[in-house]
Amino acid sequence: MLLTVDVGNTNTVLGVFRGEELVANWRLTTARQQTVDEYGVLTRNLFTLAGLDRDAINGVIISSVVPPVNWTLGEMARIYFGQKALFVEPGVKTGMSVLVDNPLEVGADRIVNGVAAFHKYGGPCIVVDFGTAITFDVVSERCEYLGGVIAPGLGISSEALFAHTAKLPRVEIKDPGKVIGTNTDTHIQAGLYYGAVDMVDGMLARIKAELGKEATVVATGGQAKLVARGSKHIQHTDEFLTLIGLRIIWDKNHAAESGGAAVAVRIPRVSLPAKKVQR
Repeated sequence: MLLTVDVGNTNTVLGVFRGEELVANWRLTTARQQTVDEYGVLTRNLFTLAGLDRDAINGVIISSVVPPVNWTLGEMARIYFGQKALFVEPGVKTGMSVLVDNPLEVGADRIVNGVAAFHKYGGPCIVVDFGTAITFDVVSERCEYLGGVIAPGLGISSEALFAHTAKLPRVEIKDPGKVIGTNTDTHIQAGLYYGAVDMVDGMLARIKAELGKEATVVATGGQAKLVARGSKHIQHTDEFLTLIGLRIIWDKNHAAESGGAAVAVRIPRVSLPAKKVQR
């Protein structure tokens, strides 16, 4: 089995694949200050609750946009799973050419999403990822990453409105059902929701016009389904697009030349001695 980890600024998503089947997944808050053991114990407990055997994991792949946690997660993979983690970074085979001014600036998750979208839906395609930021990533019919757009996410837009006004409250981000609100909460909800829908559709229309051709639009991330319901351009929502992309990239880097079986070197897992408790 393969453990996939997608580290975002707000959430960290873990997935376990048995072959191509995603058999378990969890969404956690990204905790920059957690130790190796804290991540290890948490992951071990999640495996236990899901009835999964840690010893069955023969690979770990990580996509991260939060560098401070990379060493911690790498050590967690080594100590608790006996695996050297593969990080999606320059030098890793993705099958995708990155045609931007500085490829090092592109977040690993955006490349992973592009690989997954092209693999599942073909190209050209556009991935809209609703995370801390709303990102748009454009992939050509030849599996080339052409570039994209970054806009503020719904969550940080809502928090900024609350933080910089004296009387406006925090509200649930949802479709209020109509644009013209009748109280402060629905005024804010209409602004956040319909503002996001129209921004996304407007941006997608501009991207398609610049491409000069039609493209498949795939949405992923926290508010993907919510915004997709009001969008004219989003055709597919795929909650696990990033995890699927990580599995595909793992296979590209670790498939044996004959037979296609994944190859991984197991590192002896460290047995941590029990600590004596002073009474």
